[in-house]
Amino acid sequence: MLDFTQKTDETYADGKILLSVADGIGLITFNNPEKRNAMSLEMWQGLVSALVELRDDPDVRVVIMAGAGARAFVSGADVSQFEKTRHNAEASEEYSRRSAGQGAILAEYPKPTIACIRGFCLGGGLQVAMLADIRIAGDGSEFGFPAAKLGLAYGYNDLNRLVTLVGPSWAKLLMYTGMRIDSDEALRIGVIDRVVPDADLWNATIEIARTISGNAPLAIEAAKITITQVLRDPGMRDMDAIQEIAAACMDSDDFREGRQAFMEKRRPNFTGR
Repeated sequence: MLDFTQKTDETYADGKILLSVADGIGLITFNNPEKRNAMSLEMWQGLVSALVELRDDPDVRVVIMAGAGARAFVSGADVSQFEKTRHNAEASEEYSRRSAGQGAILAEYPKPTIACIRGFCLGGGLQVAMLADIRIAGDGSEFGFPAAKLGLAYGYNDLNRLVTLVGPSWAKLLMYTGMRIDSDEALRIGVIDRVVPDADLWNATIEIARTISGNAPLAIEAAKITITQVLRDPGMRDMDAIQEIAAACMDSDDFREGRQAFMEKRRPNFTGR
């Protein structure tokens, strides 16, 4: 089993964002457990830096995001900062501008991403999780958007993913009420993809990450690009990008290696070329 607990390669936001790499898997940890991993502005910016670091590391094939401790993935934004950073429309716009990088980079992230969710996954934390490709949650997790209880408004990009996942009716119910739902309900409506017992969460996440890491990177990239284009409005789809990555796969060393390994009844050794 991979063990990231003794290995931290980089830290950001004064140690509240941790980055580790092992066997082609990158791990970003939200490390603010005394506040249930609530995200400060510095942590949002640190998350962007960590994502860029792993994006540009050729040895990393998949990225996991997880929260430190057993109580939360991310419980939302750090509300204690709001009086200074989001006290009116102008300040909130500046806050959104400075923290928007994580949404933009995750939305276009070229490598597979997995949210490993234990405990509270609320507000901005749920936004981050929804931008991941795969969401695996422990059975004790809770999900919700408390914006209506704080007087906050979410913008188009913030809610587009929610509506895409759960549909407009459930999006309205969650946003209008600020209610929290458990992991079974979240699975049923499409907020998350898989629920496992809390005790099995890390092993289940690592198993999926290792499977992805062992597969052909170009084939995974092709799937990600194509699925992303499918979800866009027809007039906004980049069909050339789909054709280009498909051609790259068919001409790759990995495709030849995959065929050869199948014929030789052995595990393929993919290099991403």
